[in-house]
Amino acid sequence: MLIYTFIVLGALAVGAVARTFRVVNEYERGVKFTFGKFEAVMSPGIRTVIPVVQSWERVDMRVKAVDVPQQESITRDNVTVSINAVIYYKVRDAKKAIIEVEEYMYAVQQLAQTTMRNVVGEVDLDALLAEREQISKQIREVIDQATDPWGIEVQSVELKDIILAEDMKRVIARQAEAERERRAVTIQAEGELEAAKNMADAARQLSEADGALHLRTLQTLNSLSSDESNTVVFAIPVEALRALEGMASSTGTASHPESTES
Repeated sequence: MLIYTFIVLGALAVGAVARTFRVVNEYERGVKFTFGKFEAVMSPGIRTVIPVVQSWERVDMRVKAVDVPQQESITRDNVTVSINAVIYYKVRDAKKAIIEVEEYMYAVQQLAQTTMRNVVGEVDLDALLAEREQISKQIREVIDQATDPWGIEVQSVELKDIILAEDMKRVIARQAEAERERRAVTIQAEGELEAAKNMADAARQLSEADGALHLRTLQTLNSLSSDESNTVVFAIPVEALRALEGMASSTGTASHPESTES
């Protein structure tokens, strides 16, 4: 009977010694308590924790990615949108993460949901769609400031999807189509104005130079004659008729000089 007692006591002693040693990984920190009171933060390696007297908590120091569930929010211009995001954060102070907040991972997720709805409610829909990076930065700053007393550092916040209702999508599509049509009409009007100015300048230069219009007419006929399928109807310009009339009048005057003398 005494032998069995020694065996049991020896097994208990071995178990107690085995539970005394704890391994802390490189990416972890251990927060140790003695009789419920904080004692130290254990660095990576083999560490001792006395059973019954001491206890400890593991804290993962790696960057964590938290998927924020889809949240419905109303923008400042009263448009309902659904948004989901992802948050990247890490524990900066293991002691604060254990002592200052209960279940810091759950707390960060809930804070992110609330902050995202509040920030989205302060901006218009156009700003939300066009300035996603700036809004993500604003959400990160608010969450980081709130989690700083918990020893947590928020590195980035990324808005993944912004989901609109189908009727709002159709409204935005019609707005974009109207904007494109407006730009097209404006560009066409500017092109016609520029073309009219160029044609006015060309007409002015042709009228100032003698024979310029005749040369232009001959160039036009030359370009049309390259295609045999075209039928060219030649219209004599008024300037050409006036030139012929002037030549005729000058010839008639030279042939009857006596009429001028009389």
